[in-house]
Amino acid sequence: MKKKKEKVYFLVGACLTAALFVGCGKEKKEKTTETRTTVEVNTEAENTVSDASTEEMSNQEKADYVAALIDAIYVQTRTDETDAQCTAAKEAWDALTDEQKALVEGEYADADYFGRDTGDASKDDPLNADEIGENEILVVSFGTSFNDSRVQDISGIEKKIQAAYPEWSVRRAFTAQIIINHVQARDDEKIDNVKQALDRAVANGVKNLVILPTHLMHGAEYDELAEEVDNYRDQFENVVIAEPLLGEVGNDATIINADKEGVAKAVVEEAYQDAGYESLDIAKEDGVAFVLLGHGTSHTAKVSYSQMSTQMETLGYENVFIGTVEGEPEETLCDNVIASVKAAGYTKVILRPLMVVAGDHANNDMAGDDDDSWKCMFEASGYFESVDCQIEGLGRIDAVIDLYIAHTKAAIDSIQ
Repeated sequence: MKKKKEKVYFLVGACLTAALFVGCGKEKKEKTTETRTTVEVNTEAENTVSDASTEEMSNQEKADYVAALIDAIYVQTRTDETDAQCTAAKEAWDALTDEQKALVEGEYADADYFGRDTGDASKDDPLNADEIGENEILVVSFGTSFNDSRVQDISGIEKKIQAAYPEWSVRRAFTAQIIINHVQARDDEKIDNVKQALDRAVANGVKNLVILPTHLMHGAEYDELAEEVDNYRDQFENVVIAEPLLGEVGNDATIINADKEGVAKAVVEEAYQDAGYESLDIAKEDGVAFVLLGHGTSHTAKVSYSQMSTQMETLGYENVFIGTVEGEPEETLCDNVIASVKAAGYTKVILRPLMVVAGDHANNDMAGDDDDSWKCMFEASGYFESVDCQIEGLGRIDAVIDLYIAHTKAAIDSIQ
């Protein structure tokens, strides 16, 4: 949530070949739009510091040196250098003093990249084993660097898919290389990207491949997944991509379907129960509005958020509002949602993610302490008696997982 600061970039090649001294910072927003490559990072750095010796650096220079290593792995493209860069960044971070770590700040780097405690990564299974067999279900998620959220939201879905289909091998892939690099550098946990997972399936002789995207909608991430899979279709006897959570998009805000209804009912029930109410109506009588916060997108699939608003209206959920971090579509912008909640007369607000994972967006953009978090903006408006947050992803709701299982079944049935 912090504003980016202009920092000195160090020659990444020199950083990797020199005696490594320093480390890293916090990964900022895990953005779907990040497309920088290692080559571009190196180009930025080329005319700055070519001498990687740290012996005479000040504390700030050492921190900047580490920030450059973090920024070098904050990219959406994996290269032959990625593994070495992840190792270099962590070793460098470990060599910093606490005082120096606090100074780490780059284009994307800050002290929380390695320093923030997000839970125990050892509880997570990256599901990247070989010996897959002929039948594989590849569960593809955007991903998260928040360890506890990864275990509860993503791994929870994977385990229940495996339980539902014990004769199939369940494996994992993330679409966000930025997140894969973060988890690998910090926790030494290696998660396959989509290409790696598909290559693994081919090498293991998989014949029937079912891909289950945990993505909310047919957005950019889904499109990129489908494009990558098309390159491998002739490598399998059967390959099919299941529907994302909200199903087909439709042409306008009035189009809703059984998937959207199922998600709406599931998340709203969890929300009012977690808030201590026996029903949504009782919460309404108490002046409570629930704001469900999605990511948002400029993709045409952004109409899905408008459709979810329509779905809430159709179900009679008058005190449920839809917002997005990116403010797309426009009615989901924070200021507009605040105005809608105020105009409806609600005095208490509960924010909850409309996201599969309660990761960076839920913890920072929604519930963070910076001025531009949704919690702080709702509080700063001065319109509400209380603003609370429920930091739980859709991936830990049983009724939502049942939808994923149903989508998986439909995909398997289509090839049998």
